[in-house]
Amino acid sequence: MLRWLDNMPWSYLIIAMLTLGLAPFAPEPHVWEKLQMLMQGELSRPLDIFDLCLHGSPFVLSILKLLRNGRGSSDDVPSGSENSDFGSGDSGGGDSGGGGSD
Repeated sequence: MLRWLDNMPWSYLIIAMLTLGLAPFAPEPHVWEKLQMLMQGELSRPLDIFDLCLHGSPFVLSILKLLRNGRGSSDDVPSGSENSDFGSGDSGGGDSGGGGSD
């Protein structure tokens, strides 16, 4: 389901974190300001919630990618590619071997 995140290069996420995640740089990054508002219970306007989601998304995607890389890519292999390889290899090997001998 998150294979698109696995295929996304780290450089895209790093650039997104440095630009969108930390913009505007002065007086303080939006994401930091919105997190402070959230901790103080002042995050109530829809625009502020949208800002938190927008500026925080590169960080959330990076954390998800780190967690998925930490588990390894072994989750993707057994899901379907191993079964299809074994199935085609068993039936293909028996049919090809018999047909090639005759």
